[in-house]
Amino acid sequence: MSENTAGDSGTRGDSSPEPDADAAEGAADDRPTVYDLAPDCTLEDTDVDALYHAEVNGVVDYGVFVDLSDAVSGLVHESNLDGDYAVGDRLIVRLTEVKENGDVAFDDVDPDDYRTETVAHEPAVSRVRGLAPGDEATVEGEVVQAKQTGGPTIFAVADASGVVSCAAFESAGVRAYPEVEVGDMVHVSGTIESREDALQLEVDSLKRLPDGRAAEARERFEAALDERAEPADVDPLVEWEAFEPIHEDLRDLARLLRRTVLAGRPIRVRHHADGDGMCAAIPVQLAVENFVREVHGDPDAPRHLFKRLPSKAPYYEMEDVTRDLNFALEGRARHGQKLPFLLMLDNGSTEEDVPAYENLAHYDIPIAAVDHHHPDPEAVEPLLDAHVNPYLHGEDYRVTTGMMCVELARLIDPSLTEELEHVPAVAGLSDRSKAEAMDDYVALAEGAGYDESDLLDIGEALDYAAHWLRYSEGKTLVNDALNVGCDDEERHEELVEFLSERAERDVERQLDAVDDHVEHERLASGAHLYRIDLDEYAHRFTYPAPGKTTGELHDEKVTETGDPVITIGYGPDFCVLRSDGVRLDIPNMVTELNEELPEAGVSGGGHLVVGSIKFVKGRRSEVIEALVEKMAGAEIDEALSSTIALDD
Repeated sequence: MSENTAGDSGTRGDSSPEPDADAAEGAADDRPTVYDLAPDCTLEDTDVDALYHAEVNGVVDYGVFVDLSDAVSGLVHESNLDGDYAVGDRLIVRLTEVKENGDVAFDDVDPDDYRTETVAHEPAVSRVRGLAPGDEATVEGEVVQAKQTGGPTIFAVADASGVVSCAAFESAGVRAYPEVEVGDMVHVSGTIESREDALQLEVDSLKRLPDGRAAEARERFEAALDERAEPADVDPLVEWEAFEPIHEDLRDLARLLRRTVLAGRPIRVRHHADGDGMCAAIPVQLAVENFVREVHGDPDAPRHLFKRLPSKAPYYEMEDVTRDLNFALEGRARHGQKLPFLLMLDNGSTEEDVPAYENLAHYDIPIAAVDHHHPDPEAVEPLLDAHVNPYLHGEDYRVTTGMMCVELARLIDPSLTEELEHVPAVAGLSDRSKAEAMDDYVALAEGAGYDESDLLDIGEALDYAAHWLRYSEGKTLVNDALNVGCDDEERHEELVEFLSERAERDVERQLDAVDDHVEHERLASGAHLYRIDLDEYAHRFTYPAPGKTTGELHDEKVTETGDPVITIGYGPDFCVLRSDGVRLDIPNMVTELNEELPEAGVSGGGHLVVGSIKFVKGRRSEVIEALVEKMAGAEIDEALSSTIALDD
C-alpha cells in the first residue's frame, strides 16, 4: 500500500462533529488511519485489516455492496452492519478477507476519531525490454519524444532497459495528454501490440508523476541508466602501450554515447571527409545504430535517431553548425525529439571550432570530439562534454582518429570486432601514419584477408567517394567501399577496384598538369621546398582537390629525393602544407602569423607535418613568404620521415 497525502481528521457521517484540532494534533500518532483509495487503485493497493472509506453501490437482503475505488468492491454482510444504508451513502469499513475467487468481504466500523490518508495506485511496473504483444503493462520512465500525427499522439517513453512507442488517441490530429511534456517522468499503461515489426503500447492511461514520486523515479532511472550504459570489457585490437590512456578516454566516451541512446536522445556525427574520417565515422555509426535498434526494439529507429555528415573544412564551420542546429530545432518542433548529442570525429579540437560550439551552447547541446589534430584544449574543453585526443596524453597525430574510433565502436558493440579488424590499417595508411603499431595493424588486416595493396586501394576509394559525395552521407556506398556493414563481398571488391582506378587516373592527370610548374628551392636546413600555384596550374572542381593534389605531389617528391621535403600548394586565399622529415608545428605557425600579420586574417591548423591555412586574398604573398621563412628555420626530424620506411 502506498500512502501519499494525509487528509483531514474526522468522524464517520456528515452529522458527526469534527474533532477538536488541538486534541487531534496531540493524538495524531494514536488515531487509526482510514485510507481513501484513488479511483484507479486495485486490490494490490489494499491490506487485510486496514480501514477504508467506502460508498454503497447496492443494497440486498443479505447486506450492502460497497466501492473503495473503480476496481475494488465487496460485500458488507448484514451480520456485520451497524446501521441502515442506501445507495450513495458513505461509510468506513474494515477489509476482513480476500477470498480465493476474488470476492472481498468487509465489516462496518465506526471509529470515534481517525485520520485520512489518500492512496494512489501503485501499478506493477514492467520493463520495456521483455514486453511482448498482448501484454497488459505499465511502464515507468521518461518521455523522450512527443510527436503529433494525423491520428494519435505518439509518446516515446524510456526506462533503463529500452524505449517503447506509446500511441494515445484523443481525436484525429489532436494532442492527447497535453499536460505531458518531453522530460516528464510518467506512468503509462495499456496493451502491447505489434506495429510494423516494432512494439507499440496502446495507451489506456498516461500520468505525470507528482514531484516527490517523480524525483524518486528519476533517481532510479538515472542509476539504472548508468548501469546499462557501461561499455563492453574489451581490450584494444593490438597491444600498444601508447594507446592505453587513450583507451580509457574512449571507454568514458562509449559510456556517454550508450547512455545518450538509452535516454532517447538523437546523435549527430560530423567527420572529416577523407579516408581517416570515414574509417572513424563508419564503425561508430554501425555500433551506435545497432545499439539504438536494440534499445528501441524498432528496426527503423536508427533512421530517426542517428545522422552522419561529412565536413569539408578541417574544423566545424559556421555553415555546418547552422545547418545542424536548424535540423535539430526542426526535429524538436516537428517530431517532439530531444535536441541531439553532437559527436565530432577527426575534427573539432581547435580554436577554430569554438564559434560553432558557442552557437550550440545557446541550446545546451552536448558535444564530444575524437580527433588527432593538434588541439587547443584550453579553448575547446569548456565547451565539450568529452574530448579524446592523443596529444592530451603526450602522443601525436600518428594515432589516427580511425584507429581510435574502431576501439570506440567495439566498446559500444563488441560483436563488430571481426568486421572491423582491417579498418585501423586502412585509416593509418590513408593518413600516412608512422605509428609504431602500424605493422601490427597491417598484420591484423592480413589475417582478415586484406594485403597492403588492398588496404591502400580501399583508402583511395574512400577518398574518391568522399570527394564526389561532398556534403552527403553516402552510407551504402561508403560502407560497401570500406567493407563494413556490406552484404556483398564481390560488390565490395568490384567497387574498390573501380573507384581506386579512377582515383589513380585522375591523380596522374593532375600531376601531369602541375609538374612543369612546380617551383623548387633548397633551404639552409637541407630540406627541399616545393611550391605550386594550384589556382593557375591544377584542374579545378574535380578530383583530386587542392589538399589531395598537394599530398600526391609531396609524396612524389619524397620518393624522388629521399630527403626531408616541404610542399606548399596554394590558391588565392589558402595554402595546403605537407612536410616529411621536418617538424613544422603548423598550429604554432598559424599563431605566429596572426601576431605578425594581423591584417591577413590567418586561420587554420593541422598536425606537425600536415595542415591548411586560410588568409585574406590580397595578403597571399606576405603570408606565403612568412611561412617559407619559418619553414627555413624548422627542425629536421628523422622521426617524422617516411624515407626510413622507404629505405627498409
